[in-house]
Amino acid sequence: MNIFVCIKQVPDTEATLSVKDGKTINENNIKWIISPYDEYAIEEALKVKEKIPESKVTLITLGPKRCESVLRSGLAMGAENAIHIETEEYIDNKTIARAIAYAIKQEGNYNLIFIGKQAIDDDAFLTHIYIAEYLGIPVATNVTLFKYESEKVFVEREIDGGEKEKIEMTTPCVIGAAKGLNTPRYPSLMGMMKAKKIPIKKLSLQDLEIEEIDNKIIIEKLFAPAEKPQGKIIEGEIENAVKELVRVLKDEVKVL
Repeated sequence: MNIFVCIKQVPDTEATLSVKDGKTINENNIKWIISPYDEYAIEEALKVKEKIPESKVTLITLGPKRCESVLRSGLAMGAENAIHIETEEYIDNKTIARAIAYAIKQEGNYNLIFIGKQAIDDDAFLTHIYIAEYLGIPVATNVTLFKYESEKVFVEREIDGGEKEKIEMTTPCVIGAAKGLNTPRYPSLMGMMKAKKIPIKKLSLQDLEIEEIDNKIIIEKLFAPAEKPQGKIIEGEIENAVKELVRVLKDEVKVL
């Protein structure tokens, strides 16, 4: 069984971000990590591999040279192969999905494609759906339970109101992993040492028949949200404090 896991490099959730040139972020001193939902995708792929030993897990990512680090992290968890579609260009989710889908097609036979339901940097929630569209295969998103039996996939996904939806799909298919699907493993020391020696296959957009980038989403301006004003503390006796609070809410905040 051939299993692909699509992953993305994102800034650490604890990183302090600043805007550069009005359209990008300043990358100086940023720690880069695998998008957390993609870690659930990697773990589920590895669990399938453990149940079906002849399975092969291939990681795939798109982005600049620095993205190789997340592939190494995924290889250290237990994946065997990695593909890096290397580009410095800004590409929207639909074009990213197109490139990834073409790369998977070039590899030949594919059975399962795991990917995080969304990346924590843009929260677009689109790439996995576009990949399924380009490959012409079914997709389930926000998946919290996964089972594979006899070339059929059974998933459970969260929907509105806290309800659960059960879906049956034939393979090949795309699974958008969500929190609760599993608990991602930590790479072992041996895994990290082994990952350093695994060759990473490099592809360009031209290798994937993408000669021109036709983005449908254009970044016009990127800016940090305005800082929230400091809160106001009203001191004094309760009766007077309540009167002052009502006055502030009515005259200054204008919510009454």
